[in-house]
Amino acid sequence: MNYNLCHQNLIAKIAGENQAHTLMEHFGTLTAIARADEAELMELPGFGSATAAAVKSALNLAAQLANEVVPDAPLLDTPERIADLLRDELRVQPVESFYVVLLNARHRLIKTVKISQGTLDCLHIHARQVYRTAIVHNAAAICLVHNHPSGISSPSDSDCKVTRDLIRAGELLKIPVLDHIIIGLKTVENPKDYTSLRELGHFYS
Repeated sequence: MNYNLCHQNLIAKIAGENQAHTLMEHFGTLTAIARADEAELMELPGFGSATAAAVKSALNLAAQLANEVVPDAPLLDTPERIADLLRDELRVQPVESFYVVLLNARHRLIKTVKISQGTLDCLHIHARQVYRTAIVHNAAAICLVHNHPSGISSPSDSDCKVTRDLIRAGELLKIPVLDHIIIGLKTVENPKDYTSLRELGHFYS
């Protein structure tokens, strides 16, 4: 690959074709252009202050991009961390709402997606809704999260069935369900405000 030609084509989008050719002929490399100040660029034919400033700004932005440190997305490797992610959003929902948490191969968050909203005590979830979203975002694994407006986070028979169906679908698609968290309220029997179906034994080991 002719990198100088590629660089020249990119510079042409900022400064124009003739100016891009002049820059690469005069300086030879992007590094040399980046080291030049605007006054040096303005000495070249076809370069005014605006064009010189645009070229320098683009190269400075590229340098900052190269040095940028992108923070890691949240690690969601425990039921508590998954509950923490959506607790505030789900606690104020007046009806059951179902979210899928999309994770990468290191169990770090890609995105949370609201899949469905039901009635006070009922949700209708289809595997195709969940896994279409997971596939589009290239998720390596998913967690399921929904709320019980009643405050009782114990799973219903329907919750268990949905979980089993999605586990089976995940096995076929090689996108495993890591947990299903139900957000409720703290009670005497359950000092946590959530229930993990994995901790209850609804998942295969």
